[in-house]
Formats: sequence, C-alpha cells, structure tokens
Amino acid sequence: MEKFLIPAAYLVAVNVITFALFAYDKYCAQHDKWRIRESTLLFWAAIGGALGAGIAMEVCHHKTLHLKFKYGVPFLFFLQILLIALAVTNPGGVVEKVLGKF
Repeated sequence: MEKFLIPAAYLVAVNVITFALFAYDKYCAQHDKWRIRESTLLFWAAIGGALGAGIAMEVCHHKTLHLKFKYGVPFLFFLQILLIALAVTNPGGVVEKVLGKF
C-alpha cells in the first residue's frame, strides 16, 4: 500500500494544480486579463490532471465548447484510468518490463 503513496500524492497535486489553472483562466477571461495558453491547460490535463480539468470545466463552465477540451479531456481521463488500472493490477509484471527499458 505504501508504494502507492507517492503516485497518489502526485495525482492529487497535479489535479489540484490543473483545477486551479482552469479556474484562474476562467477568471482571466471574465476580467480581460492575460490568459493561460490552451497548450498549457492541455499539458497539465495530459500529465495526470484530466480529472481536475474535467471538474473545473463543469464547475467553472470553462472550455466546454472547445472540441479539443470537450472530447480531449475525457479521452485523457480514460487513458489515465487505464494506466492506473494497469499499474495496480500489473498483469504478468508488465510495469517492471516497461520500466526496465528506461
């Protein structure tokens, strides 16, 4: 169980940061301030923050009409769930095989 502590902390942190970035970008959009690049928002979603991005999109009503966010964030979330499931179940020691190549 302790081996999941660091990855879990990482996922919590990256999702909180991603949510904050989306919320701040919405604030900037409403107050005519400099915005966060879409590529930056998608980057944070891709590195594990898709859940935070999705929640922020719903709560803040932000980026919900942009197709790359509307479909991209749920797709990234799906991929992240698959990777987490793979890491947790680790069928045939696949995680060690993949990480051993790096």
